[in-house]
Amino acid sequence: MPRFNKIAFVASETKEAERALKKLVKLYGDTPPGKANAIVALGGDGLMLQTIHRHLNSRIPIYGMNRGSVGFLLNDYRENGLKERLAKAEISVIHPLRMTAHDKNGTKHEALAINEVSLFRQIYQAAKLRIAVDGKVRMDELICDGVLISTPAGSTAYNLSAHGPILPIKAPLLALTPISPFRPRRWRGALLPNNAQVTIEVLEPDKRPVSAVADHIEFRDVVLVEVKEESGVDIFMMFDPGHTLAERILAEQFGF
Repeated sequence: MPRFNKIAFVASETKEAERALKKLVKLYGDTPPGKANAIVALGGDGLMLQTIHRHLNSRIPIYGMNRGSVGFLLNDYRENGLKERLAKAEISVIHPLRMTAHDKNGTKHEALAINEVSLFRQIYQAAKLRIAVDGKVRMDELICDGVLISTPAGSTAYNLSAHGPILPIKAPLLALTPISPFRPRRWRGALLPNNAQVTIEVLEPDKRPVSAVADHIEFRDVVLVEVKEESGVDIFMMFDPGHTLAERILAEQFGF
């Protein structure tokens, strides 16, 4: 199985992940990521996201094994037969979101998000936001704790907790979901085509400051945020047959 004979291992800093790292390196060796044909991430979903961000442009497939808690983006942990599992794994190709945020000082910030881009109120005051899609204002004023734009891969994460829709992994859609909306109180969000550009303007930014977050990368005191899918960036995630990301997202809709 020459395709996956060079494996790079990464692990979170937990004792469980570090013990797994030592055992697997002893069994399979450890290749530098730049020379590897697969990266195996040992930890939780947070470690998986960090690994994807670190290797966004490498085009190396990433296979996670759960040494954390939830492990939605990860496979079950087993020490034996790793090369065989990699050879049989199914690959899901996903695309991140590109966030361009402008702060009150006129500085432009950019970041990529695998799960979602979120805007949050920074203080006790609710945020006031104006939302435009492809240059057309669709909501003049949303009073809320925040709003998020989610990819299908991220739709079962924070988006689901905010009562947003679960999106099939291959759906050409993005979910636009409010966080604790006050006015309009009954607005539940929108489904957008994945080629849409979402522009969110912060109203009364001095009185109601807002931060913007792409996964774990935060910029504070933003006044304007633009979000669109970065279709030119391919992320390759590997899953055991029968436990693909598409299957997990589908199963999540029938869980409790």
